[in-house]
Amino acid sequence: MTLERQQATRPILTAEIVIVLLLSLGQSAIYSVVSIIAKLTADTPLSQQAAVLNASRSTRPYLDLTYQLLGIAFDLIPVALVLYLLIRDHISPRRELGLSLDRQRFDWGWGALLAAGIGIPGLLLVYVAKLLGINAEIVPAALQPVWWAVPVLILAAIKNAVLEEVIVVGYLMTRLRQWGMSTVAIVACSAVLRGSYHLYQGFGAFIGNAVMGVIFALFFLRFKRVAPLIVAHTLLDVVAFVGYELLPDSWLSWL
Repeated sequence: MTLERQQATRPILTAEIVIVLLLSLGQSAIYSVVSIIAKLTADTPLSQQAAVLNASRSTRPYLDLTYQLLGIAFDLIPVALVLYLLIRDHISPRRELGLSLDRQRFDWGWGALLAAGIGIPGLLLVYVAKLLGINAEIVPAALQPVWWAVPVLILAAIKNAVLEEVIVVGYLMTRLRQWGMSTVAIVACSAVLRGSYHLYQGFGAFIGNAVMGVIFALFFLRFKRVAPLIVAHTLLDVVAFVGYELLPDSWLSWL
């Protein structure tokens, strides 16, 4: 009876994982692969092309703001979906994923340490990747000079952190463990997925984010908490997005 249940569960889990990823970051990964192929086959070298992360969507400021807020809100729908699927199967996001507010000192402390430990070497990797010509020019923010630019960039950073860490770490690793995959394979799948949807920025971005994926996956396996990863990711993106928006252009030429 147990064997029959396990055989019935694997196809269901496989279908669920594929559907969730195709609705979210798996879809981004596919577009990212197409984007890097397009960049590599263009007449302009990869290092002279741009990868824009937060672009304006309209020349009309308040219409642009509307588009930005709608995009952030709708991008978080897959997070609601995976939390619903886990709760439906009697898996508590609070207990199994560490999505709670009861350990804020732990979450913020480890989040800050992870952000520093990943962010500083990450800047060096970006610089080296540009020198080697394996990255596009990264433009973290390209919004209009409007009053709401910084708040929207902070919201975008939070959205990225929640979306990626809940799905790529919390949800995916939990489901792959249920599926029966080995720990090494689970960590590899999570890391490669994270790297793949950043591939549009170049091969340096793929490597850097895959390494970050390994670190985050191992942290989750050790502590069973996604919250510190959300904190770390938010801090990294806020510094990148808001810093690019506010710092003088002369400080950012190395990107």
